[in-house]
Amino acid sequence: MTATDSPAPRMAVIMVDRGIPADAVFDRVAARLRARGLRVGGLVQREGPAPEGCCAAMDLEELDSGRLIRISQDLGPGARGCRLDPRGLAEAAIAAETALARGLDLLVINRFGKGEADGGGLRAVMAAALDAGVPVLTAVRPPYAEACTAFHGGMAAELPADEAAVLAWFAETGS
Repeated sequence: MTATDSPAPRMAVIMVDRGIPADAVFDRVAARLRARGLRVGGLVQREGPAPEGCCAAMDLEELDSGRLIRISQDLGPGARGCRLDPRGLAEAAIAAETALARGLDLLVINRFGKGEADGGGLRAVMAAALDAGVPVLTAVRPPYAEACTAFHGGMAAELPADEAAVLAWFAETGS
């Protein structure tokens, strides 16, 4: 980057759909940056076992402690409502806020999803990180892409689910 180049946007979004391994990319990026002595915190999604006829449980793993936070609720077989558990999401938000308060070089938020699209979820944590100058890395699925773009106002880098691309973006942020 030259003196006349502007730094990369402080937020990066990986567009994902089913089968795209954003969480595996997050894990590898976090490991590489930590190996360089950088502080990476936030949350990565893990799927638990799926009971017969039900969807898999959704957990968020805290990157710094490894603690799992359940963010889904079992609605039973055949249920069609939203499985997202607001209490679990609130607990995850507190965990991310705590990591941010300890000081981070990068905040990873597993998804900009339904909670964030509706104005809640982990949206406030992402905004706080950006306000503090901490780069934010997240992923978004197509149903929530428009809300994500409205959140960042076109000021985020859109990246493939590729470790090298994410590391190059992070390097360009000047962090």
